[in-house]
This record gives sequence, C-alpha cells and structure tokens, in this order.
Amino acid sequence: MFPRPSGSLQRPAPPRFPARPRTSAWLVLLLTLLGLAAAFALGPADATTTEATGTGLPAESQSARAAAIVKTLPSGAAAPAIVVYSNTDSGPLTDTQQAWIGARAEALGKLGLAPDAARPETVQGKVATVAVLLRTDAGDEQNTQAVDRIRELASADLPAPLKAEVTGAPAFRADVAQIFAGADTNLLLATAAVVAVLLLVTYRSPILWLVPLLVVGAGDRVAGILVGALAPHAGVDVDASAAGILSVLVFGAGTDYALLLVSRYRDELHLTEDRFTAMARAWRGTAPAVLASGTTVVLSLLTLLAAELTGNRGLGFAGAVGIVTAVFFGLVVLPAALVLPGRWLFWPLVPKVGEPLTADRNGLWSRIGAAVAKRPARTAVAGTAVLLALAAGALGVQTGLSQADAFRKTPDAVLGQRTLAAVQPAGTAAPLTVIADPAAADQVITAARSVPGVASVTPAATTDRYATAQAVLTAEPGTGESDRTIERLRSALAQLPAANALVGGETAEAFDTARANEHDTRTVVPLVLGIVLLVLAVLLRAIVAPLLLIATVIASYFAALGASWILFRTVYDFPALDTNVPLLSFLFLVALGVDYNIFLIARTREDTLGGHDTRSAVLRALASTGGVITSAGILLAAVFAVLGVLPLITLTQIGVIVGVGVLLDTLLVRTVLVPALVLLTGRHFWWPSRPETSAPSIPQPPH
Repeated sequence: MFPRPSGSLQRPAPPRFPARPRTSAWLVLLLTLLGLAAAFALGPADATTTEATGTGLPAESQSARAAAIVKTLPSGAAAPAIVVYSNTDSGPLTDTQQAWIGARAEALGKLGLAPDAARPETVQGKVATVAVLLRTDAGDEQNTQAVDRIRELASADLPAPLKAEVTGAPAFRADVAQIFAGADTNLLLATAAVVAVLLLVTYRSPILWLVPLLVVGAGDRVAGILVGALAPHAGVDVDASAAGILSVLVFGAGTDYALLLVSRYRDELHLTEDRFTAMARAWRGTAPAVLASGTTVVLSLLTLLAAELTGNRGLGFAGAVGIVTAVFFGLVVLPAALVLPGRWLFWPLVPKVGEPLTADRNGLWSRIGAAVAKRPARTAVAGTAVLLALAAGALGVQTGLSQADAFRKTPDAVLGQRTLAAVQPAGTAAPLTVIADPAAADQVITAARSVPGVASVTPAATTDRYATAQAVLTAEPGTGESDRTIERLRSALAQLPAANALVGGETAEAFDTARANEHDTRTVVPLVLGIVLLVLAVLLRAIVAPLLLIATVIASYFAALGASWILFRTVYDFPALDTNVPLLSFLFLVALGVDYNIFLIARTREDTLGGHDTRSAVLRALASTGGVITSAGILLAAVFAVLGVLPLITLTQIGVIVGVGVLLDTLLVRTVLVPALVLLTGRHFWWPSRPETSAPSIPQPPH
C-alpha cells in the first residue's frame, strides 16, 4: 500500500476551488432538469415519425414507381386480406363445412370495402378462401384493428376440425405492426434492467450504479424527443424499429462513457482530497477519448444518409442524434451528478488518498500485460489465427430471408400462406403487379406468361393510361427462385420498350429492397472505414497506428460474422441472414468497437507523452483500462442482445453479431492482440510522430 498522508482523514485539505465548481455542478443539474421538463412538455412523445414499418424504397425503383401508379387506380385503394379455411387433418372440406364457410363469408364481406367480393373459392376441395378488401391507405393501427376483426369473426364458433387463418398483404402488415407494438417500452425496460444489473456488479456499490443509470436513461429519453422533433426537418422517416435501436445505442454508448469517466475519477480520488479537482483531472483525461469515440460513431452513422433505403437513412439520423446526446450527458451532466454527492457515493469501496492507482496495482490486466510482453510475437500470431479461424465460418454465409422466415415465432399470415402453398402456387398470397401501356397489354401478358417461374397472369384493372395484371409465381416470396423469376420477368418485359412495363407488388418490393441493401453496403462500408481511419489518424497523429487498428477492426468483424453464422445454423436454425444485417452489423460493430481502440491507445499515448516509453505505456494503459474495456464490452454485448426481445429475426441477428463482435473486441483484440502489436512495433507505432521524444505533457504522480 502507498502511505496515506498524515492526518488526511482527521483534517482533510480544503478544496482548491470550493465555491465555483460546486455552483457550476448544481447549475448543470438544475438546467438539465428544466430542459427535461421542457422537452417532455413540448416535444413529441418519442422518436417515431412514421407509422409505416419497413425499409422504404427509393422513388426511382420499379416497385416504388408501380406502387405510386397503383395508388392512383380505383383498385389501388384496396388490398385483400385472405381468410383461408382448411381442416386440421388436411382432409377435404365437406358439403356442410362449405355451406358454413359460405354463410360466414357473407358476414366477413361486411367488414371490407366490397361485401360482394367476399365470395368463397374452393381449391382442390381442401382449402376455401374468402377475400376481404381493406383500405391500403389506412395507418398501421387502423389496418391492424381491421385484420383483428376479420380474424376474430373468421374463427368464431368454428366447427371442428375446421381452422381459419388470415394471410395477404394487410395481414402481413398487421403482424409486423404487432411485433413493434410497445417495442420501445419493452426494449427500454429490458435494456435498463440489463444495464442496472451489470453496473451493480461492476461497481460493487448499492448506490453508485444509480447515478450513471439515471443520467443515461434521461439522455435516452431526450434523444428520442430530439429525434422525433428534428427528423421531419431533416427529411427522414424514423420507424419503430429505428426508435428501438436508438435506445440500445444510447444506453450502450452512454454507459461505456460513464464507465470510462468513473474509472478515471476513482483513480484521481487516490491522488487528491478535493473531489472537484479529481473530477476536473478525470474529465480532462477522458474527454478527448470520449469526443473522439463519439465523433467516430456519429460520422459513421451519418454515412447512412447516403443510403438508398429510407429506413437506413432514418436509422442513421436517429443514431447520430442519440450518440451526440449520450456524449453530452456523459461529459456534462454525469460529472456534475458524480461529484456533488462526494466520496461516499462509492461506498463500501470508498477511494482514499494514497492508495495505488489502477495502473500500479498487480491486478489481472497487469498480469495479462506482463504475459503478453514476454511473447508478443507469439501472442499476435495466436490472436490473428483465432480471428481467421472464426472468420472462416463466414465463407458459407447466405443472405436473403423469405417472407415466411422473417419471424422467430410464425405469425398467422405465414401459416395461412403455407396452407395456400400446399394447394396453389407458392406465390398466390403475394402476386406481382404488372403495369403497362393499355395498347401493349396483350403483348405484356403473353410475354409474362412465357417466363419460367410464372404460374399464371390474370388481367386486372385498366384505365386510359394504365393496364394492370396480376402475376402469380411458383416460388415462395422472398426466396432465391422468386428473385430470379422477377429478374427474368423484368428482362422479358424490357424487350417491349413501347409497353413501358413495370413489375411491382409486395414480392417485387422485397426484391428491390435486397438490391438497394447491396448498393447501401457498397456505399457505406468504404465511407465508414475511411472515417474511422481519419479520426484515429487525427487523434493519434500517426499513420502506422491507425492502419494496424483498422486492420484489427476488419478482422474482428469477419470473425464475429463467421462465429455468429455458426450459431445461427447450429443453435437458432436460421436459414439465412436478412439482407440488411451485414451492413448494420458492420456499422454498429466497427463504429462502437473502435471505442475500445480509442480508450486503450489514447491512454497509451497519454502515458507516452508523460514520460514512459511506448512499450511500458501500453502495459500501463492496459492495466488502467483493461477492466473498464472488459466491463464496457460485456455491458454493450448484453445491451445488443436485448434486441432479441422482439420476435423478428433481423434484430436478433444484428444483436448476436454485434454482441459476439464486441466480446471478441474486449476479450481478445483490444486487450491482447493490440497490446502485442504495440509491443512489437514500439516507437514506430506512432510514426511519423515521435511522442517518446516529446516533453512530458502530464506530470507523473508521486510514488
């Protein structure tokens, strides 16, 4: 133990700046409370700005253009919710059952726009369908209520063994909306609970954990209000899924910043009796790393504004606002909330002046650093080999989930679609809409019928400007065969230039969404890597260090993708990744994972400028930040795992990939592999700068 200054407990040294810092801290908290009150009173309820839940195609895509035209047609105001009747034993429908279905169809028709259209149609004697037309321009809530009424009436007093399922576009839309109903509240509660437990375990204090939790929770609510207020002015739509991910980002990043500040503040309390001086030193030591980290994440998220999909743009904007808010609360509100109560906040592990700093203790991370220092080359090779072995699992990754496979729990709309697929072509429940010039309508229908994979083409509504037809595919919507059929159909119709043909519909929208995601990935990934490289170069004033660190970031991502794909195939039994999962996982993992690079290497550079050589500085930095990085990584991984609360495979996949990647970052890359690389390169790590030869900018504490 370091000797404690004589009389420090009986006669504490008076604070150097007793009045001004305390007044400033109280003023910050007062203004924060007033700001929160104003935001809750005057701002929107949450971050969501649109009822529609989906990716949002660009206006120039074929399916978006087709949808815009369909809305102008008399028939475009309605879409069928298809009630599917069948026997639970897959037997044929009896005459009595068919009579019962006919009577029920009359009642179901009254729930739709055209009662006469709700006529039962029997397929192969085993399945009967009743189409109930619903408005397409209704909001999610109205559509869900309409579908719920249809389901309730369709299933009421069913004579056994008859069963009723409701599918079709309105039913799928209602099932997706149900998933996100209350999603914000569920995610917030689950996230807050996870953060609370992990903070309690990390700090081992019954009091301290409350402060960062309350501050980050307040930041999350403010972020939601700001996004809801600013998004319309920025020209972006934020749906329920983006609003849910916003809370995960704010809690994850905000708690990381809190862990870093609290750790540094605790160390500084070992050096001075004045808690305000300790907080000022801790703030000066952590603010550059937090600002660099926050800037990296914000700029990375803003690259999504270059995406084609409106859902990606909305997520990027919302996430950027959320991280800015987390940085503000972490660097302005949290210091005031921590410093005012005093040292007792850390009870029972109250830091005392004279106790050794974290870097000077022979703790776990000091011992790990010493082990790495003995064989840095072997450690670097072994760490790289582990990442490459895990990354090999990504070689078999498949992307593209069918509509039926998008849910962890199979909804009623998917069950109805499968029942229909057993007796009709798989694409019956979601036909394509073909639009063309009326003069070329016959040519278009003939060409479409000749395309392999098209089961049938039926003429539909025609006006003076447009002729429409419904094309049913043999393949299930969203599958690879369905996608190839759409490509063949569009290619065939493009050979009729005078027809001005468009292929749209729900299945075509999913196809165009996948293509747009591919474009967004090609656009965003290089931008993110460039931003991370630039921020690291500016922060470290070096070229070699950022290049090595960015290489570890890329290796970490592919290792996480490979390891997660193995889990998806062996544990979850997911057939494929959703098309937007690789992009969003890369964005979150790289943007947030680089935090730990910044925390470790910024502290290494600080100790190097303080007079230590690079090799000893990185070991001190590892001893100082290893525990913080590990705690932050475990917490961030757990927070992203909370996305599994929602029964949507896309969010589960993102949560697992980011969680696995963050754990790899914190337990292997940032705490073992990166120190080994620094030890191997030594002072050349900082090239072309030379911090070892610079005058110490931070005086060393007395020992």
